[in-house]
Amino acid sequence: MAEGSTGRRRFSDKWGKHELDVLAVLSSAFPQWLTSRQIAQRVKAYADSYGELADQAAKAAFAKQFQRDRAKLAAMGIAIESRQPEYSSKSEGQDFASYRLQLGDEPRVRLRFEPEDMSVLAAANYLARSMSMSSEREQNDANSHASRTAPRVPQTPIPGLGLDSIAPGLGTQTIPDALVKVIDSRRFAATIDVDGEHINVAYTDSDDLAMYVLEHPGASIVSPQEAADAFHRRLVAAENIALADKTTIEQASALTAGQTVGDAPDPDETESGKQHGKKSSFQTGSEVDRRLRLMLFLSAHLGEEFSLEELAVRFIGKTRTPEELKKAVNVIHKDINTLTTVSDDGEMAGSQFFDIDWSLLDAEGIVSATNSLGLERLAGISPQYLSMLTASVSYLAHSPLLPDAQRERAENLYHRLHQHVKPGQTPWLSLTGYELEPHNFGIVKRAITSNSLLDMTYTDGAGNNRRRLVAPVKIYVDEGVYYVAVWTDVAAAAPEDKQDIVLKNPAINKANGKPRTWQVLRIARIEQAKLVEPTTSLDIPDMPLSELRKWSFDNGTAAMFITDAKGTSFVENLPGASVEPCGQGEKINLIVSSDSWFVAFCIAHARHIKAVAPETLRTMIVARAQRELSVVGRNED
Repeated sequence: MAEGSTGRRRFSDKWGKHELDVLAVLSSAFPQWLTSRQIAQRVKAYADSYGELADQAAKAAFAKQFQRDRAKLAAMGIAIESRQPEYSSKSEGQDFASYRLQLGDEPRVRLRFEPEDMSVLAAANYLARSMSMSSEREQNDANSHASRTAPRVPQTPIPGLGLDSIAPGLGTQTIPDALVKVIDSRRFAATIDVDGEHINVAYTDSDDLAMYVLEHPGASIVSPQEAADAFHRRLVAAENIALADKTTIEQASALTAGQTVGDAPDPDETESGKQHGKKSSFQTGSEVDRRLRLMLFLSAHLGEEFSLEELAVRFIGKTRTPEELKKAVNVIHKDINTLTTVSDDGEMAGSQFFDIDWSLLDAEGIVSATNSLGLERLAGISPQYLSMLTASVSYLAHSPLLPDAQRERAENLYHRLHQHVKPGQTPWLSLTGYELEPHNFGIVKRAITSNSLLDMTYTDGAGNNRRRLVAPVKIYVDEGVYYVAVWTDVAAAAPEDKQDIVLKNPAINKANGKPRTWQVLRIARIEQAKLVEPTTSLDIPDMPLSELRKWSFDNGTAAMFITDAKGTSFVENLPGASVEPCGQGEKINLIVSSDSWFVAFCIAHARHIKAVAPETLRTMIVARAQRELSVVGRNED
């Protein structure tokens, strides 16, 4: 047994691949269970260090190292399940568990991906893994009452390993920093019911989730219960928002620090909540990681031929010079040798994962592998993860998070993936702050490309239903929301039977004194739309987006609210707002271009908003909160 200078046992790892040894031993034994002693005897690196586990020190050292290796494999998506033995030797003073690979009963799906798919696939995989990991705590809580003797997997594998095995180029893709920041900032996940459809929503905090629910009329929180409770607290607080008149402002200004009592934070906004809900990143770059991916890739493509150069690009990345490519090829060649090494005494030591056609490799630099110890069962995508991946690709294809070219590629990839998902199994998902293409996005876009008029029924900022004939000109995204700029002076091109819905006497733009012939509308507010052929072409002037955005504020409503504390984050992010001290809080003046947005905003942050003006907006806030509370009450009954 190897000893260190202090007398402690030192783990021997000659090849630096003992995790692979563990995988080889368990894979070759499947479906049998192996005890701790059997694993220690069969894995050469363990046997060199821990021998026959003859004493307690050896047992403790082995257990510690084996759990590290087990966690490493779990991080790559390879789960090792355990169970207590049917008997134990009390004389040894320690029970030994039994272990085997968890291969699962469901078949894996294997697909071929094109090189141009990789960037979109990598982004979708990052999103899918993030959504899966954000719900880990709920799954762990659900499994916490399992029988002590039931098979269990303490280290839950990171989902999506099978994708690495059939699309190894994922490991070399660069995911845009902005996309990573958006995904990582949404640390929690909730299930939302929107018109009968269940959507998995990733959100930042309870205020963020409340804003999402309020901006989707008819939405309700299904789970978790903590999120539903936090939303209910905001509705109750919104009912009690006062009118910010002169008396209220004077009272707020007169408050002292001792008279201000803050609300207790919501569970998902505490430090402990951050720790539980935070999504861990998944990065691998070591030799063992690369060899595991290479091993699973070859297992998924037994008998197929791959050049060393192709494998080097897939598993190490594109090189800039011939010298770098040569170095990468040598690394892959070494990996192949490592995966097919036999120990000196002929016993298995992570050996014979494959039979390699050495003559083909030596003569032409082509790798062709067979006999993978059954590891091909690990290759491919599980149906459950494929459904989440398909949903992620669909979301990226219909949200403004990716450039247009990549969104088109994502749409193409979605249709290919969707063929392998059973009907009704693709979950809907969303990220707060980045809406999917609204229901009428397609027809609005067709109206623009075909120079058609649009007969639309929509809801205005005050919640009133209107119908109007317009000429859509531009679609743009502002803070993750889709807007369309339309030209309203279309009487000259409108058919006779549509003249009654043409805006004939537009109001005057306060900013420039000219008629308001432009209208900016959130596409999600368009409830119905039909294309109308114009009777003649229209001469529509070009209007920069900056001017269109400015128009929204120039023609908005002056509003004001008072907070209960200074320096709140939701105030800092308000564009164009003026802030001044008001007692222990602040008074915020701003221009509201959408009354319904302001209503949702105030309810979402109602626990920190004491008063609002004008009275019309406060009335809308209280009415909306009471309506939502009545819906929640009916659902609970």
